[in-house]
Amino acid sequence: MYNEALIAERLAIIQNSVKRLKALQAQLPRDQFVKNEDAIDITENRLRRALEALFDLGRHLVVKSGLGVPQDYRSVIEKLKEGQILPADFAQKIISMAGYRNRLIHEYNKVTPEELYEILEKRLGDFTLFCRYIVSYLERTSERQPVE
Repeated sequence: MYNEALIAERLAIIQNSVKRLKALQAQLPRDQFVKNEDAIDITENRLRRALEALFDLGRHLVVKSGLGVPQDYRSVIEKLKEGQILPADFAQKIISMAGYRNRLIHEYNKVTPEELYEILEKRLGDFTLFCRYIVSYLERTSERQPVE
């Protein structure tokens, strides 16, 4: 049985982080962003939170769907793909974010403002799509559940 509170909370973290990051990107062009320590800190924090929530949510769905126990963040995405929770083409695209999550946590000293801005410009939509795929999957599975 899925933990609906956990799912709702993780979706909200992802969506709120993306909203905040989009607003930040809209306010600051690249040349200003890369010089603004507060913007960089906010971006790192919100991106890390969104990624942690994405992988927590994915792991929960994998385990509760009986797809096994993922051993790492990449395998969370692989199992979501195997379980047809995420389409294969999207899973292939977002799996790189598992590596980026590790970079933010373990190689934080190598993260550059330029690469963070690149994510703001080009990758925030991936988080939104992830949420849509998850909600769609949950709607499909709830339709198949017998009413008690």
